[in-house]
Amino acid sequence: MAGSPQTLAYTRPSELHETFGGLALGLETAGGFTPVGAEAHPTFFAGFLTSPQAAARGLLAVADVAATRYYQAARPGLLDPVVTGNGDRLRFESFSGCCGVYARLDVLQDGLDGAETGHGTTNVDVNAPLRTALSRITDGDPLHLRVGPDELAVTTMDGQVVEKKGRLPDRWLRGFAEAQVVSAQFDLRAELSAAEAARFLRSLSRSSSASRGAMWVVPAGRSLRLTARPVVGAVCLPGPERLAALQQVLRHATRLRVFGPAPDGMAATASAWELTLPGMRLTLTLSPEAGRGFSGEGAVLEALATDEAAEDAEAVALLLSWEPRVDPVDLSERSGLTVARVKAALTRLGTSGRVGYDIADACYFHREMPYDTDRAERHNPRLVAARSLFSSGAVRLDGTLAAVASADVTYLVREQDGALSCTCRWWADHRGRRGPCKHALAVRIARRATADGTR
Repeated sequence: MAGSPQTLAYTRPSELHETFGGLALGLETAGGFTPVGAEAHPTFFAGFLTSPQAAARGLLAVADVAATRYYQAARPGLLDPVVTGNGDRLRFESFSGCCGVYARLDVLQDGLDGAETGHGTTNVDVNAPLRTALSRITDGDPLHLRVGPDELAVTTMDGQVVEKKGRLPDRWLRGFAEAQVVSAQFDLRAELSAAEAARFLRSLSRSSSASRGAMWVVPAGRSLRLTARPVVGAVCLPGPERLAALQQVLRHATRLRVFGPAPDGMAATASAWELTLPGMRLTLTLSPEAGRGFSGEGAVLEALATDEAAEDAEAVALLLSWEPRVDPVDLSERSGLTVARVKAALTRLGTSGRVGYDIADACYFHREMPYDTDRAERHNPRLVAARSLFSSGAVRLDGTLAAVASADVTYLVREQDGALSCTCRWWADHRGRRGPCKHALAVRIARRATADGTR
């Protein structure tokens, strides 16, 4: 899993310590982006958490996902979560080392008691001693949270820093992009009370189904029951063992909500599992299979393949202002673009980590990460192959049909109702469920080039 070298420089390690008025949690930041540009150590919040133990356990859950590979277990290289300040909330995000689980803890306005939350995105140091300390927090003492350096640290930033070195996998970048595209297609499928949620999730850890890969769940009275087939109303549960991080906060949950798409035959699909906590939400989004990370889903390829989306993304990016809720309809009115073009632009911005999707609010949100869209394109093999096929003249268009010559074989690509199908093995295996094949992408590029008069 190749990646780009990255050094995270903190003024000092994050720590939890006792104060005269209770406990103080200092999360140190490194290399962030804010409305005024790049900052070495941005500060996003200083105040109290209204539910200390739930917040501590939620942060641990996000850190646990970052430190875990659920498929072919091995120790990941980069363990520090990403935090975004959106003005009215803090979002802590991480990806598992295998890129198959996306975790996010949203600490909402009701969960924060302090000064206004800042705007920006950075990494936060979550070290081993801090993890131990967080696991011991109770709700008995007030907990003060500081995200970013305090005044004393600000005065000594030119001095010694604490460095963590790791490799940021390129597939993590694609995973962030794919997860937001997939999540935007989810609907609420089930909702359980706290008691039923605890009963169901604990039953998974005792069930042998955890080792059998993808299962499905279907509403049954006030709870959920497992089923081996995707019946009407079912939601895919791909790799039940990957919900283990929810156990960290289960005692604080007030409800469980399950999101996913409608069943697509027997094919496994992604799903999202959200625990509502006092003033917070913890969400785990699971890829369709334990051995299948979000980075290979291909949902963003259509947006990456069009120059129109690239131009639109530049225009839409100017209108983003760290808002916690980004509405495509509002952006359409402000930009003069159609809603469809705005959504394609947001998808493209997501490939550089600048946009995420919140299923609870059913809207996008703005963040900034140290990526660029060109990097996502360079490291996507299907898109690279499609551009190569187009530039080599391998595509021949004939109405709704197209022929693509690849490796001494000619594949036929057919367009129907705006969707493309292909005679290649990839299409036969996935039927578009993992994005377009390289031949269909090459045809899409060729059609747009013909329409623009560049071919």
